[in-house]
Amino acid sequence: MAEATWEKPKSAGLPSATGGSGRWKFLVGGLLILGAVAYLIASGMTAGARYYITIDDLIGSAEYAGKSVRVAGVVLGDTIQYDNQNLILDFNVANVPMDYDNLADALHYAANNTDATRVQVHLENYVKPDLLRHEAQAIMTGTLGEDGIFYATEVFLKCPTRFEEAQPGQEIAQPSA
Repeated sequence: MAEATWEKPKSAGLPSATGGSGRWKFLVGGLLILGAVAYLIASGMTAGARYYITIDDLIGSAEYAGKSVRVAGVVLGDTIQYDNQNLILDFNVANVPMDYDNLADALHYAANNTDATRVQVHLENYVKPDLLRHEAQAIMTGTLGEDGIFYATEVFLKCPTRFEEAQPGQEIAQPSA
């Protein structure tokens, strides 16, 4: 009967050319991927965290002139004008004080304060939002023109009266089935 012999290949006894460097490649690659993910998270958070300025800041500082900014104010309902043929929307907003505990109270105070700083807002090609009403909080992106009008490109509205908490003992209406 033939005898089988097994021989070790000659290269098996020598250290491989890649040896421990294979682990280093994976470690460096993993660190690069981890660093890229951390960078994307950090840059995404700063880009998404666009803060807004007040009407007082917008009017009182020349640094915002001609720049695209995000501004917050309270809508003055009696100034709303809408041209539904040309989709042009004009209204005025007043400055909302930054130090408040209750947003609804702050909006009510600002809308009825005749001494509050006010600015006219102009939007084109914009359908009138349902929430655009007296004392709604408007957060607008746009630029302040040399004529003192804020030319907005987008408007977000919040109406705090829609989100008031139920008072103790007040029943919440359930939708009928």
